[in-house]
Amino acid sequence: MITATKGFRVRRAAAVAVTAGAMLSTGVLFAAPAQAVTVPTITAKSGFVMNSATGTALYTKSADTRRLTASTTKIMTAKVVLSQANLNLDAKVTIQKAYSDYIIANNYASNAKLIVGDRVTVRQLLYGLMLPSGCDAAYALADKFGTGTTRAARVKSFIGKMNTMAKSLGMKNTHFDSFDGISRGSNYSSVRDLTLLGRSAMKSATFRGVVKAKSYTARTITKTGATRTMGAWTNTNTLLGWNGTLGIKTGSGTEAKYCLVFAATLNGESVMGAVLTSSSAANRTADVQKLIKFGYAKIS
Repeated sequence: MITATKGFRVRRAAAVAVTAGAMLSTGVLFAAPAQAVTVPTITAKSGFVMNSATGTALYTKSADTRRLTASTTKIMTAKVVLSQANLNLDAKVTIQKAYSDYIIANNYASNAKLIVGDRVTVRQLLYGLMLPSGCDAAYALADKFGTGTTRAARVKSFIGKMNTMAKSLGMKNTHFDSFDGISRGSNYSSVRDLTLLGRSAMKSATFRGVVKAKSYTARTITKTGATRTMGAWTNTNTLLGWNGTLGIKTGSGTEAKYCLVFAATLNGESVMGAVLTSSSAANRTADVQKLIKFGYAKIS
């Protein structure tokens, strides 16, 4: 015997089943709304994150404002070198006194401690450029891959190639006046532009291998033909390996403050971006960590 209460329960269960069946038959499914992702607050004056796979912007803060780029400029230096036709990464470059004099003249700018007279391969110079942020390595590469009969002409030519490359990549708010980020008054970019540059540069397997290396030890050839084992170059990017971080380049300066162009991949999700003018190295790190986490959350 079915009581009134039990009868109600049976009828109610049947009604729920019928309703559910109707929902399935019509293809209508109701799910709880996805939880909103909190947009982070960063100290950097400019910040940008994109979905690396699609190029879709995920976060912007003053994304197109022109700012000093410091040593993130060296991404373009490497990009221009790696774009040379018939590039021989094992070609040797003799280190000139002008490169070390340049370091001294610029208040002992960041350098790879290259030794005058040593013969260094292009591959080694790329590591010296991107890991310890060597302005001497940048100078050597500009001198090697620029064209002209004088060093000044070759450097000018190389910087011209940097600007031509920027235009070809659609970097609308970018201009370079140096090969290393030590500005002569007109060296600037935006976080969106630097991210476009980083995305293009990371297509090169050689570039990816360089920027993800935490350290590198070069063996150069001395004037006498002996092999010199250089002190290990340590990557200035302390975020490498954190949450899938693969690179790309730090930068800092009195006016530029603290900058970073970054790329990260985790669980099949890839993000890329940049921050410019963070107030300190610690805040730069925190800013980028927030943006990488936010980027992943927006994609998933």
